[in-house]
Amino acid sequence: MDLRLIQAHLAQAELHVALSDKHIARQIEIIDELERAGGSTVLALDLLATYRLLRALHVEHRNVIRRELGM
Repeated sequence: MDLRLIQAHLAQAELHVALSDKHIARQIEIIDELERAGGSTVLALDLLATYRLLRALHVEHRNVIRRELGM
């Protein structure tokens, strides 16, 4: 595969990891807000678990690309 294309894929994977971190942080804020308001957090916690799973997948994908580049 073309080195430039692999580097572009790595940049995109890094972006996905960074966005995952932002989604997780925001979801934790939402859960805190719900708890303070006495609301149910069941669905919010499920979504947080999903975000964490997706982040793990993004990190693994990024790591695969890094290994392709010898990093």
